[in-house]
Amino acid sequence: MANLDRRTFLAAGAGTALTVLAAGRASAAPSNAGQKVVYSYPGLTPPAELLTKVSKGQVGGVIFFSDNVSSAGQLASVAAEFRKASPGPLALLVDQEGGEVNRIPGGPGLSAKQVGAAANPAASARSQGATAAAVLRGAGMSGDLAPVLGVYRSAGDFLDSAGRSFSSDPAVVGQAGAAFISALQGAGISACAKHFPGLGAASAGADTDTGPVTIDLPAATLESIDMAPYRAAVAAGVRMVMTSWAVYPALDPANPAGMSRTVIQTYLRGRIGFRGTVITDALEAGAVARYGSTGNRAVAAVRAGADLLCCSSRDVAQGDEAAAALAAAGL
Repeated sequence: MANLDRRTFLAAGAGTALTVLAAGRASAAPSNAGQKVVYSYPGLTPPAELLTKVSKGQVGGVIFFSDNVSSAGQLASVAAEFRKASPGPLALLVDQEGGEVNRIPGGPGLSAKQVGAAANPAASARSQGATAAAVLRGAGMSGDLAPVLGVYRSAGDFLDSAGRSFSSDPAVVGQAGAAFISALQGAGISACAKHFPGLGAASAGADTDTGPVTIDLPAATLESIDMAPYRAAVAAGVRMVMTSWAVYPALDPANPAGMSRTVIQTYLRGRIGFRGTVITDALEAGAVARYGSTGNRAVAAVRAGADLLCCSSRDVAQGDEAAAALAAAGL
């Protein structure tokens, strides 16, 4: 499947696939900077203020977590409410990786590690992707922030300890990831390969959610091992890629990947050839605390080449701060 232009991705809901043309978002006036922001909120009921922003076209998307979900049916009703309020397509996103990371009840049940250990990892991943797509379509979602394409190095390290890596073999990760992506997108759910250029070498106990992570490997190793599955994902037509908040000194010693023009423009866009939507990891992550306020982080990420900012602290004010900073910066 040919990769889509970076300004388009597929949104699906209530069984209907819609092509989202985000070109207007990419060139939107600063007052519409919120269209680059993925908002979040606490609890089961969307805040009226967020629905109002959606109705004014000031929101790029919404990400949902377990505390937003009591059942797939309940989430489908919420999704329908957001779509009814929105004057245009809206990205409705969730992490549904399988194993330990499922926000919506219903699976897929196997972890990435179990998929990679199967007799036929690609077939297993395809089945998992089909299950995830069915669950997400039933819940009215348009995109799945999966699969993880990290190539783990040691048993029990950061990704392996939670079963979130398909394999220590980049070829297996690429094959399984591409199969998962194809199954999702073939059923009308946008996939997201994460976390570029890869967190597979992060040690046990390392976690970008809680603090800084440095992956000090040669650029040649990062390209040949960690980035290899992303080439397979791009060849499979993946519509979104999420960047990592780790620092990769061989690529950019000063900035985490999600704030690095070198990582996003030179490697992901240039050498890998990705033309889809670049989305950040959680903007409130501990790994980027030293890079200033939410607004500062938002501006740095967009200037580096991010298309969407994931504001996932379950606080509408976080998304507002990011949007205001982008508007002030003329982004």
